[in-house]
Amino acid sequence: MKKFFALLLALVMTLALAACGGGQKNDAGAQGSGSAVTIRVGGIGPITGDLAQYGTATDWGARIAVDEINALNGPIRLEYDFQDDTGVADTAVSAYNKLKDWDVDVIYGCTTTAPCVAVAAETYADRYFQLTPSASSTDVTAGKDNAFQMCFTDPGQGVAAANYLKDNSLGSSIAVIYNNGDAYSTGIADAFAARARELGLNVVATQTYPDDKTTDYTVQLNACKDAGADLVFLPIYYTPASLILAQAKQMGYAPTFFGGDGMDGMLDMKGFDKSLAEGLLLMTPFNASGTDERTRKFVEAYQAAHEILPNQFAADGYDCMYAIYEACCQIEGVGDMDNAQLCDALIALFTGGQFSVDGLTGSGMTWLASGEISKAPVVVRVESGVYVTQ
Repeated sequence: MKKFFALLLALVMTLALAACGGGQKNDAGAQGSGSAVTIRVGGIGPITGDLAQYGTATDWGARIAVDEINALNGPIRLEYDFQDDTGVADTAVSAYNKLKDWDVDVIYGCTTTAPCVAVAAETYADRYFQLTPSASSTDVTAGKDNAFQMCFTDPGQGVAAANYLKDNSLGSSIAVIYNNGDAYSTGIADAFAARARELGLNVVATQTYPDDKTTDYTVQLNACKDAGADLVFLPIYYTPASLILAQAKQMGYAPTFFGGDGMDGMLDMKGFDKSLAEGLLLMTPFNASGTDERTRKFVEAYQAAHEILPNQFAADGYDCMYAIYEACCQIEGVGDMDNAQLCDALIALFTGGQFSVDGLTGSGMTWLASGEISKAPVVVRVESGVYVTQ
């Protein structure tokens, strides 16, 4: 970590820390020239390969937040670098080592589960604080006090989905289609199945496929149709989900489809017919159609830069940067800490019960000692090509 000043003037720090929270402009009297502490945040995720759409979204969302934060001219300045892991664990570890050579302070990422599990083992040993926007498996944080999640956990999503169906009397006969080769998909599906049994939901069919390179889902859809399922739960990513919706229409099968946060982004897929998603329900912590000022400004900035709407992955990336920033603002002497000292200080803050973050994906977000985030899920329905919060 770059060392800036052994001591900052007490008056400057008092005014600066007050300016840190809530995205407020720093008081003019607190803007001492060269007084800002730089925190190097190193991001990891796929920006090439089959999963590039997810890593790219988290990176783009994070960059918008970094630009906003640095424009505040507050006591903390973020320096940001994002490394491509192609969605592969070994590549992610190599990316992490590059960030260590860069003298990184905090690790942001990884985007997907397998790379994040591999990197979290490294950051735990090296004592770097790690915050992932979207790697939702409990394997990411299990046994590691330094790893935290901005996204919902897989089991949490599965339980929330079953509860929502029960509470809203949706689906008299329910089917599930999931990827049995993917930790994200199986984690949600397993938790959903267990909670569905507890609630007495009528699950009439459970179908799987081996990986997201699968292109033909007619066998799975026919099994659901033959079982009389009027609702199909899809705890999968949006690329296979888009094919399932198209193939269901081709075969004249029109149940209610219900998905998790991995399906967010489908509407912006190049060439996707949005009418296929009409009536689709999905759980997501972010709705780009929201009218609150923070969401509106973020969507405007994202569209101006990339000409598409941001999805939940982008919003989680944005919120990660603000969580790191606002936490560092509350740590006394942050500029004199090495990565291990900063890691311990951030862990204490995140798990101390007093630190919370208001962001795009939730208000009053807090974290458990397990690294799991506490925030309320949102269910949206696709109507005329946009999300409508239920």
